Amino acid sequence: MKMSSTSAVALALGFILMSFTGQCYSQLQVGFYEGKCKFIDVETTVSSIVKQNFLKDPTIAAALIRMQFHDCFVKGCDASILLDGSSSEKTAPPNLSLRGFDVIDAVKSIVERFCPGVVSCADIISLATRDVIFLSGGGRYDVPTGRRDGFESLAQNVDLPSPTISVSDSIAKFAGKGLRATDMVYLLGVPKTQQATILLNLDQNPLSSFIVDKSYYGQILAHRGILQIDQELALDPLTQATVTTIANGYDFNTKFGQAMVKLGAVQVLTGTQGEIRKSCRAINKPFSYVTINGNH
Repeated sequence: MKMSSTSAVALALGFILMSFTGQCYSQLQVGFYEGKCKFIDVETTVSSIVKQNFLKDPTIAAALIRMQFHDCFVKGCDASILLDGSSSEKTAPPNLSLRGFDVIDAVKSIVERFCPGVVSCADIISLATRDVIFLSGGGRYDVPTGRRDGFESLAQNVDLPSPTISVSDSIAKFAGKGLRATDMVYLLGVPKTQQATILLNLDQNPLSSFIVDKSYYGQILAHRGILQIDQELALDPLTQATVTTIANGYDFNTKFGQAMVKLGAVQVLTGTQGEIRKSCRAINKPFSYVTINGNH
């Protein structure tokens, strides 16, 4: 399939960004919080609170996966999706149905009580998402941490892939975030609801009741996709082979976990960039332009 000139340019730029994403990933590390909090183990605490919420409402899994995708795909994984405001990302039409903010708030409240000023909201999103994927039948993967929280959240910056996007344009859009076509195919599933307007790989069809697994790919190969992009993934020469490989393979959990780790490394803030918010819903006060520039 021939790409549009715009897609071709975006794809070329994407190859440059893939290198940048790799550099960002290298600045994160598994076990970043080990030894940093005297009274709690950060990842165990996150897992415990997430599990409590999941047992009460298993649909929180889809909500948190959506949240991470919507956060990372707009100017990187900086927890900007959590900031309140009359024109924040939360107010953009694709984000109006997002939920799960109370789960993130609950985790942040506990870690701030026992380990103030250490754990970022951006890391909480990534850890919580990993945990609900595992609780929903997916594999448990290591999450590199060390992200910091951003200062900016604007509805006008929200530019998520549409359910009617073409495969070639979708590949270009993902490449613009440093993600490859294979990553896109793993991440580009849809929830089976009337509000199916976002990308995630959490299947909710009758054959796979709220379980993270590979059945989505078998469904679209059988021409049972709900959205336009579903069926195009299975038919387009750019992605058909990958869809078939996933549907017939045995390593979905491993590969899906790897794709989620790459998503979680998109344009992250690390080191002295950004801040560690006291509340995930607001930037710290007083606001400092010095902090924005990463200089202290």
